[in-house]
Amino acid sequence: MKAVYIEAHGEAEALVYGERPEPEAGSDDVKVRVRASALNRLDLYTRAGGRGLRREFPPPLILGGDCAGDVVEAGSNVQTLKAGDRVVVNPRISCNQCDACKSGRDDLCPRARFMGSASDGSYAEYVVAPAVNAHKIADSVSYEEAAAVPTTFLPVWNMMVRRARLEPWETVLVLSASAGVGTAAIQVAKNVVGARVIATTSTEEKAAKARELGADEVINYKEEDIAERVKALTGGTGVDVLVDHVGAEFFASAFNSLRHGGRYTICGATTGLRAELHLGLLFTRQIEIYGTFMGSKEDMRQIVEMLNRGVIRPAIHQVFPLSEAASAHRTMEETNFFGKLLLRP
Repeated sequence: MKAVYIEAHGEAEALVYGERPEPEAGSDDVKVRVRASALNRLDLYTRAGGRGLRREFPPPLILGGDCAGDVVEAGSNVQTLKAGDRVVVNPRISCNQCDACKSGRDDLCPRARFMGSASDGSYAEYVVAPAVNAHKIADSVSYEEAAAVPTTFLPVWNMMVRRARLEPWETVLVLSASAGVGTAAIQVAKNVVGARVIATTSTEEKAAKARELGADEVINYKEEDIAERVKALTGGTGVDVLVDHVGAEFFASAFNSLRHGGRYTICGATTGLRAELHLGLLFTRQIEIYGTFMGSKEDMRQIVEMLNRGVIRPAIHQVFPLSEAASAHRTMEETNFFGKLLLRP
């Protein structure tokens, strides 16, 4: 089968488009003909070998996690899916045996692994995954829309809906509205919860798109101080919930945008891993902090239900042919896009 893989860590030029053996499905797996695969920052880190992801070669590694396609084969133990089903695949594979998995908190599984990082992934014509990680999608949902869901909507759902419990009468601040997580957070906060949404971005073009997704107000952080503008928009009180997926660069201004008793949620650190936290402000203002990494299988089930009902619709910037994966990686590195970047085998 055609696939994009790496034989060594490096820049985008390290991506190889060529032939790899088709994967074989086990008794509890499904084999999926990939119709769309989404890019994530994890793909770039895995390719470069950064952030603890350096590995030994050979064998080569097929990159890619999030994907959608058609089931072509179901293992002998699989009862819920059959050949021909249209599915989206959750790329985080948990062990299903530890205490966390048994209690329904499989997002805390210590043995979880990611497709495209710990094992071959979805930059390919076919992929194999546990059947419990594949969810049926409605005919009204495109493969591209479905593939854009897991790694962006899972942490958002985990943070805002399940843990911080954002309410309709509250206000949420979403950092970097143009990124996949940012676009997902706006939609979940507005379309699912019904909360007031303030978002940040860097250009007027991106601000207009954020408003189209549902943001009530948008702050251009190139021109305005985030914390000061938030205070002006909230009558001096600050926001109830903060969604951070960018990390160090905006930590101070974002933290200062919270009201007393506010909830700081974070699922990524693309601008840096270290920031300074004033512990006195943390406890005197009674701030709650939630760190999340993806979400649970139940989170994914609920998200797909919202997707199938048309409540959420992932923002897509561009779809590249699989053979142009290197160009897609360069586009992601340039950060001049709004929404998700995808590959089509």
